Amino acid sequence: MNHRIIGTTLPVLELQLEPGESVVAVSGELSWMSRSIDLQTTTQIGGGGLFGAFKRIAGGGSLFMTQYTAQRESGLLAFATRVPGHILPVEVQPGQAYMIHRHGFLCSTPGVELSVGFQQSLGAGIFGGDGFLLQKLEGACQAWIELDGEVVAYDLGPDETMRVHPGHVGMFEASVRFQITRIPGIRNMLFGGDGIFLAALTGPGRIWLQSLPLSNLAHALRPYLGSTGETAQDVGAGAIIGSVLRGLSQK
Repeated sequence: MNHRIIGTTLPVLELQLEPGESVVAVSGELSWMSRSIDLQTTTQIGGGGLFGAFKRIAGGGSLFMTQYTAQRESGLLAFATRVPGHILPVEVQPGQAYMIHRHGFLCSTPGVELSVGFQQSLGAGIFGGDGFLLQKLEGACQAWIELDGEVVAYDLGPDETMRVHPGHVGMFEASVRFQITRIPGIRNMLFGGDGIFLAALTGPGRIWLQSLPLSNLAHALRPYLGSTGETAQDVGAGAIIGSVLRGLSQK
């Protein structure tokens, strides 16, 4: 199986499958494929049968997964990222595991096992009210992980700790200890603008941090989306009028 990652800001993972080779992904990730690719959607992929499927759901994954197989001749299969980011290839060996953010799994070869790695409620309004979730990636496979924005990797030594805003946690080796902590000081929590919680990642092990949490992207786009009942034209007109008024007031 050959693969290549095309593009930079919005990359595409392109896979060239030989007859009989397969790739599995959560439902809804497919971008395009050639006619020789056959697909089958089931709950029996991802390890653990039906019970494993419920563990995937607990980790923020999907009940159904789809297996794509090249039939009779080689075929092309592609998965594109949904937001600006990067696609990281990861070789998963038996006895080795990774923790990834809840939407990080893009696809893999058969033999992947996905389950909940960490779950903690952080209160209403935090991460959509769903709390903080991590998926656990293990098994024996080649996997591809989608991280948002730019990716910065650090190798932590024993007992070395990096404190990170939870949304920036992309992936880390299972040898890294993970804990949700509070921002110290009431004044810092209320007026610091950095939120209430931090993730403490303690080595040994490698961590991959992402520069564009989806919550930050949603917050940045909110002023341009308009309120319920507004059309795109209304929002655009409002933005233009507001720009003109600001310009006049500065003269």
